[in-house]
Amino acid sequence: MESCFFTQGPMDLSTVEKALRTWLDGLDRPLRKVLLIPPDGTRGHSMGGPITAILYRLLRPAVVKILPALGTHAPMDHREKRRVFGSEIPLDAYIDHRWRSDVTKIGVVPGAFVEEVSQGLLDFAIAVEINREILEGAYDLIISIGQVVPHEVVGMANYTKNIVVGCGGKEIIDKSHFLGAVYGMEKLMGRDHSPVRKVFDYAEEHFLDSLPLAYILTVTKTQGQDISLMGLFMGRERKVFEAAVALSQKHNLNLLPRPLQKVLVYADPQEFRSTWVSNKAIYRTRMAIADGGELIVLAPGVQAFGEDPGIDWLIRAFGYQKRLDIIRAAQGTELAENLSVAAHLIHGSSDGRFKITYAVRHLTESEVKSVHFDYLPYDQAVAKYRPQELQEGFNVVDGEELFYVNNPALGLWALEQDFS
Repeated sequence: MESCFFTQGPMDLSTVEKALRTWLDGLDRPLRKVLLIPPDGTRGHSMGGPITAILYRLLRPAVVKILPALGTHAPMDHREKRRVFGSEIPLDAYIDHRWRSDVTKIGVVPGAFVEEVSQGLLDFAIAVEINREILEGAYDLIISIGQVVPHEVVGMANYTKNIVVGCGGKEIIDKSHFLGAVYGMEKLMGRDHSPVRKVFDYAEEHFLDSLPLAYILTVTKTQGQDISLMGLFMGRERKVFEAAVALSQKHNLNLLPRPLQKVLVYADPQEFRSTWVSNKAIYRTRMAIADGGELIVLAPGVQAFGEDPGIDWLIRAFGYQKRLDIIRAAQGTELAENLSVAAHLIHGSSDGRFKITYAVRHLTESEVKSVHFDYLPYDQAVAKYRPQELQEGFNVVDGEELFYVNNPALGLWALEQDFS
């Protein structure tokens, strides 16, 4: 893109609107038709919703379409679209991404490249498919909107991931997730240049460069229930992402001096409705939890394991087994054709290091235990731990030290030695 614009906060929405207007005014092309690609409802704290609403207003009278980057997540219904993006955007402006069917192949990342970046762990080629609306919609500008934050698959979320995974097809979703899982979450979370990111960069350089694509990246910080927008980064070049990564590492890495024996994480029911999403409670805290410790996930909204029936069935069939067991299973079972599920199962296991207890309302004890988690009735867990009285971080409950995380999607909890 011709224009880059960075601003750092904290900032309110009026400041955001001024920055967006300044950036748009710096673009040297008429904008008759624009596609916005924001995060979905599972990333409600990204500020992507308000930014999308502002852009929709600023860009009119251009034709503006909105393609939420769902990836494998369930489509947003009209109520959720209103909740996340506001009521001013008409429902006919939205396009739902269907990752199994709505995609077109744009290229292949060679197996030799995957072998190189994975240090010899994997050597499969990866077909890159993206939603055909991006390619065939005849847009003057395509704006990808999203939050940069530590991430369990790619290291730091967003940038090209929003296009090739959020709007991507089955093969790149499957294989990129499996690549990250086999390489090892602990080696990539909170870092930029992971093997998975290098695959996405390859796709950007070789297959996306002709698109009229630009990125708006946010960095947010939480204090209690308050969300502050700390950075807004706009443009096409990779330096936009790198600047956001540096700020996110400053605000979203929660580094601790010693391992945690007991961790309690709350999963907001508006965002976390399946373990496919709520297992962020595991991914984002696992580096900080002591061997022999316990993680308790308070998940009142979780009703299923997968985001669709097929994925849900696979999770129930195999469960959150140890990493090597899942890798072996992926060589000769249905997981071989569903590598993103295999990756998810690896991510959701503690690999025998610590106990994982799910406190839920909508799944039975037998269902939870069948996938190798421990079970606690939600109301019993709330009565015991009283999360409404806890502060973020260290607490003492009935004489026991407890570390509390109010939203696992907003950071990474790790030890200081991991990033020294």
